[in-house]
Amino acid sequence: MTQLITTELVELDQNLGSSPEDVIRHLAGKVAANGRATEVEGLFADAFAREQKTATGVPGGIAIPHCRSTAVTQPTLAMARLSQPVDFGAKDGPADLIFFIAAPEGADQEHLKLLSKLARSLIKKDFTASLRAAGSEAEVVELVEGALADKPAAAAPAAGATAAGSTTEPATSGAPRPKRLVAVTACPTGIAHTYMAADSLVAAAKEAGIDLQVETQGSSGAKALDPAVIAAADAVIFAVDVDVRGKERFAGMPVINAPVKRGIDEPEKMVREALAAADNPNARRVPHYGAEEQAQQEAEEKGEHIGTKLKKALLTGVSYMIPFVAGGGLLIALGFLVGGYDITGFADKILAENTIGNLPTEYPELAWGPLGAYLGAVLFKIGALSLGFLVPALAGYIAFALADRPGIAPGFVAGAVAGFMGAGFLGGIVGGLLAGYVAHAIGQISVPRWLRGLMPVVIIPLVASLVASGLMFLVLGGPIAAITVGLNDWLSSLTGASAIALGVILGLMMCFDLGGPVNKVAYAFAVAGLGAATIDNQAPWQIMAAVMAAGMVPPLAMALASTVLNKRLFSLAEQENGKAAWLLGASFISEGAIPFAAADPLRVIPASMLGGAVTGAISMAAGVGSKAPHGGIFVFFAIDNFLMFVVAIAVGTVVTAFAVIGLKRWAVKKPVDTVEQVPVAA
Repeated sequence: MTQLITTELVELDQNLGSSPEDVIRHLAGKVAANGRATEVEGLFADAFAREQKTATGVPGGIAIPHCRSTAVTQPTLAMARLSQPVDFGAKDGPADLIFFIAAPEGADQEHLKLLSKLARSLIKKDFTASLRAAGSEAEVVELVEGALADKPAAAAPAAGATAAGSTTEPATSGAPRPKRLVAVTACPTGIAHTYMAADSLVAAAKEAGIDLQVETQGSSGAKALDPAVIAAADAVIFAVDVDVRGKERFAGMPVINAPVKRGIDEPEKMVREALAAADNPNARRVPHYGAEEQAQQEAEEKGEHIGTKLKKALLTGVSYMIPFVAGGGLLIALGFLVGGYDITGFADKILAENTIGNLPTEYPELAWGPLGAYLGAVLFKIGALSLGFLVPALAGYIAFALADRPGIAPGFVAGAVAGFMGAGFLGGIVGGLLAGYVAHAIGQISVPRWLRGLMPVVIIPLVASLVASGLMFLVLGGPIAAITVGLNDWLSSLTGASAIALGVILGLMMCFDLGGPVNKVAYAFAVAGLGAATIDNQAPWQIMAAVMAAGMVPPLAMALASTVLNKRLFSLAEQENGKAAWLLGASFISEGAIPFAAADPLRVIPASMLGGAVTGAISMAAGVGSKAPHGGIFVFFAIDNFLMFVVAIAVGTVVTAFAVIGLKRWAVKKPVDTVEQVPVAA
């Protein structure tokens, strides 16, 4: 088996920079320099993206940045002992021991088990003390290899594991314990935090005299907890950053839900909370209907404001709706391209009367002949049917965010009712919220065990569909439809200054948080109108074009500024990100500017908003339209007045690029006057 760590992968008592980004980049370079990765940037990007999801600092001055990456050619461990500690997000302060775990995308189970075992060793104080005292790189390698070769210490419960990769603390044969707990740990990568949290929780429970068995849903293999163990438990702990697989097994149990890192940082507190929940009849419980969104669980547990929960539900609905819109919109655009813009009036007749072997004789003048007309009708109809799911999908997945799987059917039905009544996008939102809250409320009702199996598949969908869709038909659908008609009429009437003002507002929103909630609201507003667009009502297409053009500006501007105009104002990492931002911006991926905004938000975001506003205004003023909801420059065939589309993007890009350069040059803190340093006597 390939050696995971060598002396060339160890760095002792060096200053690798002041931020996690600096340290991770340096260690990624070390991995690549030793022939264990094909490129530095790909590995760094994957590792830093993982770091941004959840900080990898853990108590004891340790950080374990890690990732799976296609750039990695063999499982590797790089280690640095820093002379200048760096803050990796641990509660007890910055870290001086950094272990960088780089695993290939398809790493074998044996290597993953070794990496997981190392992560578990790092919570042992004697092991970390030995690493700090090591006098050479060879000594560090020897210590690490010793940790990988030895069996886990008694505090780590591998001896009582339910299966390979699962962590349990064996029950003693003495007197029965007053309480029994089970837990599940999982992180996005499943290499380090999953297992460290498991061992920390078990150790804390053992110290408290509690029997705790843990299921680790990690990369090195796992087997579900024994159903008898779950049935005997008084409460469950979910220390996870991803959805728990098979959560329905824990239905009805008191639950403590938190990010996986809390299982490492505060295991004793989580155990105490679980014991308290076991005795509390009003404690939060695992619903009877499978897995919920982790973000929603965490929001409820922390007592977030209702507005925050609604925002998360709406964003979930939009994110699941976008594939229907993107695919459908592009298909419609392709249908217009080969079948002509009048294909809307011919499509149904062509598909009813013709086949690929019997091509139509009557078709739009701009079609690419009989075959183009037939294929255009097919593409247009598939796209139109896909867009027909826009409102039901939006409503269905809003309800899903609030009530998980039992909310999907009531949400889709309420969305279909909203579409039938002409209530459109607004009706879908209202119907989804109604269905979600009703389904969630029903799911919280305590029912006999024999009835639990019927709850998610029969009772909740039936009652929630009846209530939500009934309210839409009887009370809410009509008024919402009237509002929707008024909004569409207003958008259709926008010309001149009012259209330009709308373009400015949409541009500002698209560039405010680069893929965040405000950006998503503007994008959702645009794609929701595509279904109502026609040759006679092109305002929705124009709004879509303004939104897409403005969203392309920030990454393109950062690329221009950091790779062409003034490289010296940007770090080496930003210059590398700038190269990738050219393609990201051209593809309408606003998130390509996030690395720049994260490093310097007070300059990058205002500059981006300025350029986005200019682009939105030019696009609306020129009447640019986009029949495609995504794709950027690559869906040129679906963009009306493509030349002005490019001009609007180019102008906004230049404005933002020069604005950010100007801000970096002149909008800086003035240095405090200093005096010559005088040596201080010892």
